[in-house]
Amino acid sequence: QVQLVESGGGLVQAGGSLRLSCAASGTIFRLNAMGWYRQAPGNQRELVAVIFSGGSTNYAESVKGRFTISGDNAKNSVFLQMNSLKPEDTAVYYCAADKLVLAAAGRGVDYWGKGTLVTVSS
Repeated sequence: QVQLVESGGGLVQAGGSLRLSCAASGTIFRLNAMGWYRQAPGNQRELVAVIFSGGSTNYAESVKGRFTISGDNAKNSVFLQMNSLKPEDTAVYYCAADKLVLAAAGRGVDYWGKGTLVTVSS
C-alpha cells in the first residue's frame, strides 16, 4: 500500500504562484508514475502533470510552460510548481501514483491523495 499526502494549496491572485507537495509512504519502490490531477466543480478530473520513475515528464496542454513537476527520491516526494496562475486553474488538486501509468481521466489509478484546494482569484 501507498499513502499520499498533499500540501500547499490555497488562495492566490491571478498571475501568482503556488507550490504543491505530495509525500509518499509505504511500498513506493513499485511505483512507476506519480503526478497531479485536478477537478473543478462540474468538470471531469483531468491529468495535469506526470513524472515517471526514469525522470521523464508530461503535461496537459493547458499548463505547459506554466507548471513544472519534479520529484525528490530521497524524500519520496513529488512537487508541482505552478506559475502564472489563472482563474481557470481553480480546482481541487490530487496527487496520484501508479505502478504503471496515470490514465488521462484517472481511471484505474492505484493510489490517490485526498486533494488540496487551489483557488485563483481574478
